Amino acid sequence: MATGLLHLHNILRWIILILLLISIYKAYTGWKGNKAFSPGDRKTWLFTMIAAHVTLLLGLYQVLAGNIGWFTHPPLMEGETVMSNKGLRFFLVEHPILMILAIVFITMASGMAKKPVADTVKYQKAFRFFLIALLLILIGIPWPFRAEIGRALFPGM
Repeated sequence: MATGLLHLHNILRWIILILLLISIYKAYTGWKGNKAFSPGDRKTWLFTMIAAHVTLLLGLYQVLAGNIGWFTHPPLMEGETVMSNKGLRFFLVEHPILMILAIVFITMASGMAKKPVADTVKYQKAFRFFLIALLLILIGIPWPFRAEIGRALFPGM
């Protein structure tokens, strides 16, 4: 089960990246084009936030009870320090912190749809929040070229 959830977590990252790029594009074009805020923008931002939160829940399961989770990884129980092991440090500390921060920015950007401010301000702030979230996610993904922590682009392939 843990492997299946890990694969689902991995696949959802692509959905988040695609939705995030669409959200960034919509926010940028709305901001620069002085467009009126539309229900389509609101839905896109909402789907981006939902995908991020579902992925967060799967990731929290992995951090706590997954293959190298805090509660299931035997070396942690034997006293191995997390910070001295690059792989454990990345997956148990760096990756969760970066992704939680990214999800906070995605949530703030999505929340701009509800704010009673001018549409250009909504688009501008949402664009900045989504862009910060994208950068944090790109930094926090275990790309295949990263030694010791790299994962396949698509699980099981």
